[in-house]
Amino acid sequence: MARAPAPARALPGPAATPAPLRRLLRAPLAWRVVSVALVCGLWEIAGRIPVSPAFPSFLETMAAFGAMLADGSLPRAYASTLQPLVIGVVISAVLGVVLGVAMGLWRSAEWFGAPVFVVMQAAPMAALIPLITFVYGIGLTAKVLAVVVLAMPVVVLNSYKAIRNASPSLIQMCRAFLGSRLQEIFKVVLPDASPVIFAGLRLGVAAGFIGIVLAELLITPTGIGDLITYHRAVADYAEMYATILSIILFAAIVVSLLETVEVAFFRPERKAG
Repeated sequence: MARAPAPARALPGPAATPAPLRRLLRAPLAWRVVSVALVCGLWEIAGRIPVSPAFPSFLETMAAFGAMLADGSLPRAYASTLQPLVIGVVISAVLGVVLGVAMGLWRSAEWFGAPVFVVMQAAPMAALIPLITFVYGIGLTAKVLAVVVLAMPVVVLNSYKAIRNASPSLIQMCRAFLGSRLQEIFKVVLPDASPVIFAGLRLGVAAGFIGIVLAELLITPTGIGDLITYHRAVADYAEMYATILSIILFAAIVVSLLETVEVAFFRPERKAG
């Protein structure tokens, strides 16, 4: 008598993984922590080899970071850097949104402004910073202009595209109910375009950080740029890298906070996901 075939063994599937581990693997924060830990570990290994005498280890850099916080040099540098950064970002945000909305609503404004800002975004605008210094000197005005030159094209073009790509069905519905032009703009177009406009503001802030660092390195060594220049000159490489790391951390925190605000107020579908 023939023997019956043995039942096939079920392959382990997702259900075989413990539930807490599955939740951990799906958590974005866990992957971010792993990514940061991996980078820091590789940094520490590269610093201990060392790959270069001018490349400190991660622990040396963090020790220098703590020392600069303790003696107040880092907070004083940021107090000097944040003034032109905030002024430049506010100017870029207000003027950039106004120009972008005008370009999206009126063809004449688009024909006049779009080519200018497209060229500004595509061209290496950082090369104009020495020219700004030549015209406006090395004071606060030159630094604010450096931030505006890098941040405003991003804000303007995102606002322009947001208005131009507003939902046609919503606009037609407003017109079908005999809505006025002002009602169409303020109750339909602007609310529909606000998520992309705010995303452009977030990207503009990121570009503003690039502008202020370039300004303080190329125009006059003050604030964060002064710390980088000084510690590089006296070969305090751990302090130099600590200053650079602080810029990266500060920019990442600010942009992440803006992204949180964007998701909470303008993109609830991403919050639900």
